[in-house]
This record gives sequence, structure tokens and C-alpha cells, in this order.
Amino acid sequence: MRVRLGFVANSMSLWDASPAKTMTFKRYTELPKAKRMDKLYEVTRLNLMHTKRILYLCAAHEIQLYRLSSSLVPLATHPEVEWDFYSPFKDEWKELGDLIKKFGIRASFHPNQFTLFTSPKQQVTDNAVKDMVYHYQMLEHMGIEKNAVINIHIGGAYGDKKKTLERFHENLAFIPSEVKAIMTLENDDKTYNVEETLSACEKADIPMVLDIHHHEANLSELPLEEYLESVFQTWERRDLVPKIHISSPKSEKAFRSHADLVDAGFVEPFLKTLKKLDHDVDFMIEAKHKDLAMLKLIEDLSSIRGVKRISGGTLEW
Repeated sequence: MRVRLGFVANSMSLWDASPAKTMTFKRYTELPKAKRMDKLYEVTRLNLMHTKRILYLCAAHEIQLYRLSSSLVPLATHPEVEWDFYSPFKDEWKELGDLIKKFGIRASFHPNQFTLFTSPKQQVTDNAVKDMVYHYQMLEHMGIEKNAVINIHIGGAYGDKKKTLERFHENLAFIPSEVKAIMTLENDDKTYNVEETLSACEKADIPMVLDIHHHEANLSELPLEEYLESVFQTWERRDLVPKIHISSPKSEKAFRSHADLVDAGFVEPFLKTLKKLDHDVDFMIEAKHKDLAMLKLIEDLSSIRGVKRISGGTLEW
């Protein structure tokens, strides 16, 4: 069994490397009209440059799993702005894609919690479609859309899970087919547990991203190991290694919150369960300390008897 580890968006070990520098619509409107686009270009150029720095960091540490920031392009989907973020940066987008392919990095996006398809309001669904298309376009500009994923949660229950799930599947039809083809669904920590999310994935033929921390906060009827083979089967259509989100609780009181680092003791029982299935997986680390937490966890896990670190970002058992 081989396990690759990666991290989310920002690097804590690089100085001033945020790829998610923002510009609010309020700030945009306060600028003179002649300067607005210049500012959008400036912030976007900086985010793309910092992403390139992080990709080189991944290569140096042999990390082959990285989640790109959803905030690379400020105000990309704002109805009063919506601008061409490709033409001025086509060389930069291509360079990022070329680096991702050269370094063998599996890239992904995870839109925010407002990108959901369960709302009874059509405007919310329309905005979610627009956001999914925005993420797809960024992958397309990099030329990596074929092997990437865009991961979301199912969303709220709106007082009736059965009706809401029916609406969810109806609303998926609004997503362009090429975008839906690369989306994934993840179980959450409050509403849709592993069993419910897996059922939705199987019905819609969408791969499932398993989050073990969310599972511990929102248990299913059966033990997690009873669902694993079925979760892995949802990935067969894409012919991609299943992706699993890893984090540990900040505290017993703040159980749903992510800790700065990942407690290896929290992860180890799950790793041993995976070993029984002997299935390659990718671990996306969702800890506050980003790449530092990922590198610390791989060090801790490699100390388990039988686990061998075979590169900067990969374990073998």
C-alpha cells in the first residue's frame, strides 16, 4: 500500500507566499475606474507567482498532492466585475500547468461552503454553477483538467433531507457535463455522513472524497471500514487513486475544528484499517499549519513498524 501526502493552498515554510491575496468589491469600487483593472491584474499576478513558488516547494520536498487556492483570481465571478482572467495571464497559467505536469503533482480545487446544489433558491444554484465553471476554467487554462478534481460538500438539509437530496440531484443537471465529470463529493461534519454521501455519489456516479475527521464528528450507522471498499469503487470511473482528507480535532470541546498539526495517534487506527484493504490512497492534510503539518505527519507515520518513507511525500506499507 502506498500513501502520498499533500497540503492545502498556502505554505507556512515560505515567506509571504499566500496564493489567496484578495480584493473586495468595496475596495474595487473605491478605486478610480482607470485603476480598477490594474489592481485586479496586480493581485492575480501575485497569486499566480506565489502558486509557482509553492509548486517548486512541492517539487523540492517530493510532494505530489496539492490543493490550489480557490482565491487565485479576485472577483472572478462577481456579477458586476466578471473579467477575462485568462488573456492577460495565459503564459502564467500555462507555466503553472507545465510545472504541475513536470513535477507529477495531483492538483485539485475545493470551492467554499457557498457552492452548493441543495438550496431551494435558484439564484444560489446559478451562483454555484458559475463558481464550478470558474474553477474548471482555471484548470483548463493550466491544461490539467483531465486529471484534476473539484471537490464540494452536498450542503444543507433545509429541514427535510429526503427532499433536499432529490433537489440536489435535480440541480446537478445545471452543471455543464465536462465540469460535472471531474467533481467529487465529501462527507461533512454535521449534516451528510459517510453513508449518505456515498449513496449520493453512487446515484450520481461521482467519486467520493472521504474525510475521516468529519466522519468522527458525524458518524454513520456502520463502522467506517464497512464503507471503504464502496468509497474506493466510486473512483474507478476516473481511474484515479482515491483521495482522503486528514486532520485531527483542535480539542475535545472544539472537536470539529482543525488542529494546527495532525495527531498521528488520531490517524494511525485508520491507516491500519486501510492496510487490510491494501489499496493505494492519497492523503490531503487539512491542518492549520499546512505544509509544516504535512511534513511532521509523514515523519510521525513513518515511525510505525512496517511503514517506510520512500520519498519526501510518500509512505509505503
